Amino acid sequence: MKRTAILFSSGLLFALCGAGLAQTAVPAAPLNLTGVQNVTFGPPRFNTQGSTTRVVFDLPAGVRYTLTPTFSGLRLDVQGARVQPSVLTNPGSSVNEVRAGAGQITLFTPFPLSFTAGWQATEATLATGTRVLILDLGPAVAGGAAPGVQGQVLSSAPDTPGAQALLTGPTALPPGDTVAPAKVLPPAPALPGPALSGPMPLQGRVPGAATAAVLAAPRIGKNPGQTRVVLDLPPGSSYRLVPGSAGLNVELTGVTLASQAARSVSPEVREWRFTPGMAGGVVSLLTPSPVTARSGWRAQLLPPASGSAWRLVIDLSPALADLSPLAPAERTVAAVPPVLATRGTAILALSANFVRPRVVLDAGHGGRDPGAVGTVVEKEVTLAVALRVRDLLNAAGVDVVLTRDRDRELHPVKNTDLALRAAQGTPGTQLFVSIHVNAMDANVALRGYGIETWWNPNHPQSSALAGLLQRHMTEVTGAFNRGLKNSQSLSVLRNSRVPAALVEIGYTSHPVDGLNLMDSNYLDRVALGIALGIREALVTGVTAQVEPAQPAAKRP
Repeated sequence: MKRTAILFSSGLLFALCGAGLAQTAVPAAPLNLTGVQNVTFGPPRFNTQGSTTRVVFDLPAGVRYTLTPTFSGLRLDVQGARVQPSVLTNPGSSVNEVRAGAGQITLFTPFPLSFTAGWQATEATLATGTRVLILDLGPAVAGGAAPGVQGQVLSSAPDTPGAQALLTGPTALPPGDTVAPAKVLPPAPALPGPALSGPMPLQGRVPGAATAAVLAAPRIGKNPGQTRVVLDLPPGSSYRLVPGSAGLNVELTGVTLASQAARSVSPEVREWRFTPGMAGGVVSLLTPSPVTARSGWRAQLLPPASGSAWRLVIDLSPALADLSPLAPAERTVAAVPPVLATRGTAILALSANFVRPRVVLDAGHGGRDPGAVGTVVEKEVTLAVALRVRDLLNAAGVDVVLTRDRDRELHPVKNTDLALRAAQGTPGTQLFVSIHVNAMDANVALRGYGIETWWNPNHPQSSALAGLLQRHMTEVTGAFNRGLKNSQSLSVLRNSRVPAALVEIGYTSHPVDGLNLMDSNYLDRVALGIALGIREALVTGVTAQVEPAQPAAKRP
């Protein structure tokens, strides 16, 4: 099993691969660090119990260090001592590799770290009088740096190339024709504070008597694919959140702002900026992609953890969609009238020349073919959405044919399975819609999030159908709009004889979008968007023609 980690040092990028089980140190040429040649930091000692690995460093007198939790692991930057260059592979169950040199030591973990999750740091004095730094790492470990730790915990971790290329990565074909599980990132660990869900009111007031205190610079927390911004608001202040194409503005009153700014904050926050005003001012959070009232951000006002300041907590990610529940009135689709048949042989006739419209819904994958596997399993999510769409359309007067209504494949041979699905898009059916979940490899997973729809020139109306589905899905969910894609290879589209489209409703490989796919409210919204797109196609004629029943032949 190969593991690739990313380490930044002096502006250089190293790709590190460790596959062995032995603890082998690979020495490098000694460094010439004036003034610290006689003081050495490391190597560490290791002990593993279950899923927790303990790493112990001796702390020579006068040594200073910083700790930076990152997506790849925990990084230590050391001053006042020489770091012995080395590489150590698989020293414990939760440490895959240790890379030391150039004043840095990085402990690579098989899971991402947040500022308090996945690790804990303490200091202690041994019976021998030696001061030590103790690092515990594991998926169930929490706490971050204990109060007695003398080292500084950095609030800004190095950015990864995948995160910086968030919106510019290559587009890959969806997994509709493959059975190989995708390599995916784990879900983003919880950020400090209560979980945020759904849009909050766009304005509010902090309880208490007004003080007009000076607003401190925002506190920043980073997780893969998501950045948290925390503003400490004094009592009596008011806020108004204004989303827009350039990002999110926080308009404040009852607080004093001083002009200040920071750039290149994170992949999700290009810049934050304080602009003073007469009775307060504006905090601008500039983002790489637009935010709307329902997508790209979430916020919550939390009571003081200590002192009197309330915390306005804002999460920013282009993958954040609307996870609020649908209102009862939104859970229905307007009736679709019967359609007039024009030629050939009709089925399910309501009268001599009118029939109920019929569509095919294809829940991608199934049975021994899981599809993409990440935060969710594709075959499970596609079936859950298809069943929801069926119920919405049946109630609106549409006959729905499911290629599968349970966890099964249509044929054990993949090509045959796809052909059987496409074969149901034949005359007598007006539309064919295949439902899928997308994925990208772990090294580029942060580039893939949002909804996209694929079409093939198998029918003159396929591109129009794709456009209607994409518009309604993104409007209802607030998900990032990846647009329309034209595929010549997807067999379920190419071999269909009616207008056909394949929808990708999110990325199971993305640590934020994957959480969308786990949310039942999001799946409800996706299903409603698909159903509304199908309905508009049916009532506006973006369909195949329906054939009327022919009279029975007269017997001689």
